[in-house]
Amino acid sequence: MKYSGKNVAVLGAGLSGTAAALLLRSEGAAVTVLDSAEENKLLKSTLDNLRAKGVTVRCGPPAETEASSYDLVVLSPGIDPASPLATNFSSRKIETIGELELGWRSIDAPVIAITGTNGKTTTTELLAQMLNGCGQNTIACGNIGKPLCEVALEDRDLDVLTVEVSSFQLETITTFRPSISVWLNFAPDHLDRYRSVAEYRAAKLRIFDYQTSDDVAVINAGESLPKIAARPVTFSAYTDRADFRLEGGSIIYENRPVLRMADTKLRGAHNIENLMATLAVGLARGLTFEQMVPPLQTYEPRPHRCEFVREVGGVAYINDSKATNLDAVEKALLAQNRGVVLIAGGKDKGFTFETLRPLVSEKARRVILIGEMATRICQDWKEAVPCEIANSLADAVERAHAVAEAGEVVLFSPGTSSFDMFKSYADRGDQFRALVHALPK
Repeated sequence: MKYSGKNVAVLGAGLSGTAAALLLRSEGAAVTVLDSAEENKLLKSTLDNLRAKGVTVRCGPPAETEASSYDLVVLSPGIDPASPLATNFSSRKIETIGELELGWRSIDAPVIAITGTNGKTTTTELLAQMLNGCGQNTIACGNIGKPLCEVALEDRDLDVLTVEVSSFQLETITTFRPSISVWLNFAPDHLDRYRSVAEYRAAKLRIFDYQTSDDVAVINAGESLPKIAARPVTFSAYTDRADFRLEGGSIIYENRPVLRMADTKLRGAHNIENLMATLAVGLARGLTFEQMVPPLQTYEPRPHRCEFVREVGGVAYINDSKATNLDAVEKALLAQNRGVVLIAGGKDKGFTFETLRPLVSEKARRVILIGEMATRICQDWKEAVPCEIANSLADAVERAHAVAEAGEVVLFSPGTSSFDMFKSYADRGDQFRALVHALPK
């Protein structure tokens, strides 16, 4: 077995860390899982399962000063490499890889890897639905669904893996080589983890590091990228200088319309580009447009992505809780053709909202703010649009309901992450949806 006799530390007891630990145990390693959180703040069932499989678990402050000797360290993507837990090992020059890299080393199927600041999940799901619909057995995994290590442990009979990859996962690759990479877009984000936008961008660009001329890179023609070894296929909803482009409401390839947007359930320029990228991957996989179009026409977007919730008194309520950065808010606002009452705000991720001020001034009649960023966003926007600060999401929905007029939209598009007030963006979106459904008619 590949790791037989090796002593391996796995940092992080979440989904990715657990998957890595169980894969390593199955391949003969002695495994210790270390997590800075106190044991009573972690899932007891997860820790019990690890221990039942022979994994040692250490939690709390002692995990950060673990002094034992290890042959390898596996870093979960949620653990910052600059954290005390991680630097305890990097300072000792112990080889460190990420969960994505570990999973990659244990699989045989080719990989399609999708990255981008926005649209990763939608495109990954589009690809999985299309490929399965065309008879190419795959699973959507990685940064969504199952971690790659869990898929590797299952040893399923797959023709290809469709893997969403984040910058956090790409930081620690050393051999990860997708046969097809997808670069959707780039916008500032995660400045609570990275020292600069350039550092964040450099992490995402690592998706191309180990590709060769035998591989394919599906890239947004509007992006300025460094020279890459893989064969490029380009797409854009905004320029004609791309392999896949938009004309007359249809996606065009080699001057031939291949998919009418009106025949799909997706809307907005960002989703046009997600579909373009999906078609480009299918083409690289040897599929015809006649094969690809039917499963794409039936795809329905997941919740929390400009999801229509309900209309009350002529006001439409839209849940865009997945908007965790400025680029996502921009796309949500651009997609609106009615007056907007915007609910925004959340965790402080280290960036300002000032760049959105002109668009907010154009699209929004009023802004209601929540969370850690509320005061800061108010300062950025108050000269452009009336802003008010709510005490909670429930308070924000009540305020929006009171001021929104028939024919307008209440758009919940936070523009940052949820962890100051909620478990996740999905929890945040679910709560918004429930509050809207509770409004009187």
